[in-house]
Amino acid sequence: MPTIVIDAGHGGSDFGATYLGRREKDDTLNLALAVGNILENNGINVIYTRTGDVYETPAQKASKANAAGADYFISIHRNSSPYNNQYTGIESLVYNRNSTAGLIAQNINRNLASVGYVNQGIQERTNLAVLRRTNMPSVLVEVGFINTDRDNMRFDSRFNDIAEAIANGILETIAESRE
Repeated sequence: MPTIVIDAGHGGSDFGATYLGRREKDDTLNLALAVGNILENNGINVIYTRTGDVYETPAQKASKANAAGADYFISIHRNSSPYNNQYTGIESLVYNRNSTAGLIAQNINRNLASVGYVNQGIQERTNLAVLRRTNMPSVLVEVGFINTDRDNMRFDSRFNDIAEAIANGILETIAESRE
């Protein structure tokens, strides 16, 4: 049974991006718990970087995943742009797109696009601790723009579908790696 670390981005004194009273740290925690629950119901061992409103550095989160010997690391975030309602959609960040992480990101993005999000693709980001310091395939998923009304409406109205989409992207990758 694979072990997956689910990271709810930000937390505690780190609100992440904010918009009209909405805080990224709250959205990411709610979604991380929902995704983790679906994975657990599918026989996956899930470790959470947080289940409450606490802050750990990205390096601490990576160390926790490494110490657990996790098979995958998924960090959930909300994107933000310089101007409100400037951009829409989802994207995933990976250390190396030509890797298992790239495949997970591709599967997650495809599933999120089926919920109605614009797929902004996969970006390589070698400077992020949760991608650089983890010893397992790691993906940071940006689930819509927190300062885009349309993305927030979709996040709220299709929340369960979004959690299922992320979980299904992960489960598909696990199934493909067993073939």
